[in-house]
Amino acid sequence: MKKFIFAGLAGAMIIGTGCVRTVSDTHAFAVSPVQDSVADRYNRSCEQVYRASCEAIKVEGGELVREYVPHAYTNDVRQLEGRVNDRKVFIRVEQIDATISQVDVEARTPWGRTDIDLVHAIGKDIALKLASY
Repeated sequence: MKKFIFAGLAGAMIIGTGCVRTVSDTHAFAVSPVQDSVADRYNRSCEQVYRASCEAIKVEGGELVREYVPHAYTNDVRQLEGRVNDRKVFIRVEQIDATISQVDVEARTPWGRTDIDLVHAIGKDIALKLASY
């Protein structure tokens, strides 16, 4: 009987996990389907917000893994991935109009859980970097 209960719970865990689309249009392993990203808008150019995003990852003690420009969008869009404290960080910077840029930040632990505290810390670091420009 205990084996059936354990098998049922294991099956539910397998069904509950999977891949999700990140803010940088890639896929990542995820366990919990809760809010995992934060979006902020700034009155700055896409280039300034992108540079601030790169520096924010380094401020948190992380490293950039990949930077790229997707060509499937009409707006100016730049995306990057990094690792901070063994967490994957995905950042997308998009030019909304001539003076406003939006940055989306998402972070995941190695087990696929959301690290919303790290997301807020990186968002704060981006805002501080932009204030110093």
